[in-house]
Amino acid sequence: MTLGVSEAPSPNDGLPAEHLAETAEAKQIEGRSLGKIAFARLRRDKIAIISAVVILLIIAVALLAPLIVKLNGFPPDQFNKLDADGNPLLNTRDGGIPIGGLFGSGSSAEHWLGVEPQNGRDVFSRLVYGTRVSLLVALGGTIIAVVLGTVIGMVAGYFGGWVDTLLSRLMDIMLSFPSLLFVMALTPVIASRGQDLLGIPDDNKLRMGVLMFVLGFFGWAYLARIVRGQTLSLREREFVEAARSLGAGPGYVIFKQLLPNLLPTLLVYTTLLIPGNITAEAALSFLGVGIKEPTASWGRMISDASDWIESNPLYLFFPGMALFITVLAFNLLGDSVRDALDPRAGRG
Repeated sequence: MTLGVSEAPSPNDGLPAEHLAETAEAKQIEGRSLGKIAFARLRRDKIAIISAVVILLIIAVALLAPLIVKLNGFPPDQFNKLDADGNPLLNTRDGGIPIGGLFGSGSSAEHWLGVEPQNGRDVFSRLVYGTRVSLLVALGGTIIAVVLGTVIGMVAGYFGGWVDTLLSRLMDIMLSFPSLLFVMALTPVIASRGQDLLGIPDDNKLRMGVLMFVLGFFGWAYLARIVRGQTLSLREREFVEAARSLGAGPGYVIFKQLLPNLLPTLLVYTTLLIPGNITAEAALSFLGVGIKEPTASWGRMISDASDWIESNPLYLFFPGMALFITVLAFNLLGDSVRDALDPRAGRG
């Protein structure tokens, strides 16, 4: 006679299916990190998804600008006086106003968004290349500001004492500067002197580098103050004390222990600083101290379009709308990232 081995009863036997599902879900939630929780929140946030898609499309346009303009067939710096049938695009008797098109913009099957007054350059091509310039300057300035602000803030908060006092006074001095006035005064001077010293023929390439440096140099102090405050709190935590007791040096503690805990703050600040730098670049180009002709820039296009607002309103509308959509998308994404990383928010 063969004796069967009885199976031990499962601890879940007799429990309803709903309870089992809730228990499994609770275990899954308990195992998620803060990053996974934040990503899950972002995926449920429709505004964040739409903003991210818009930003990715804008970045794709900037990266693929030469290919897009090649498909369009009109380089951004090419003067166009005649259309494909040999008809004039501009009314020379009225100062070069575009002929025909929507609201007198000269738009057609060839020039989708019309042409510029006086010279006939394709607005679509210049708008696409302006995306590349505006994003490049904004991202470069943001990277410089974030790197400077993070390093200086962590050093001040971790070491304390006279180091903290010295760096904190430096932050106060930088925050007291009227940054826009200094940027307007320094950018053309540095660009012209640098062009003479380096022998760079293209002034706008150097101007883009100067704009990145100046925007980053005047934009790090606010972040440094935030990082300093959080570092003062983190340096007293148990994991930092444990690292010190094991013989870890300041460099290891700062970059291996403190920096990972500051990444959420840095990510939120970066997403909010980029649109500010985009607007600053457009304002500087509009005022004539940023990107100059013939390089396309949204601020440069808005500045040129201000003289033709009555005869060709779409010339101002397209770069203005591109600037508005880009800044709005970054701001909305920054707000969503900040809410997703907030530990006080509900995790349901």
